[in-house]
Amino acid sequence: MINQVTLVGRLTKHPEVKHTADGTPLLQTTIAVSRPYRNAKGETDTDFIYCSVWGRLAETAAKYSEKGSLVAVLGMIQTRNYKDSNGKTVYVTEVLVQTIRFLSKKHQETETKEVPEFIQTVPLI
Repeated sequence: MINQVTLVGRLTKHPEVKHTADGTPLLQTTIAVSRPYRNAKGETDTDFIYCSVWGRLAETAAKYSEKGSLVAVLGMIQTRNYKDSNGKTVYVTEVLVQTIRFLSKKHQETETKEVPEFIQTVPLI
């Protein structure tokens, strides 16, 4: 069976890395992806895809990108659910990012002044 997704789009917010209780870096973000066709009014629709990036890749993504950055990601779809504070079950579908490619440079100067073309991680399975 295959569970693989490729997205090219723009980050909808400034990437901020958080850490789990055991200290693992986690970046949760949304990528805006335009559909390749236009409606009757000549407008394109956009999908907002929720993505999770873990570990060193999360830190690298935050360092070399910002809100509006164009990125390509390769990952797999993951579904999960949890109970919110009211006891209601919340269902989440997200892309678990395994590879990210930076297609635009961050506007701020970085210390190394180099933007890696891509960073690849091992599968999370």
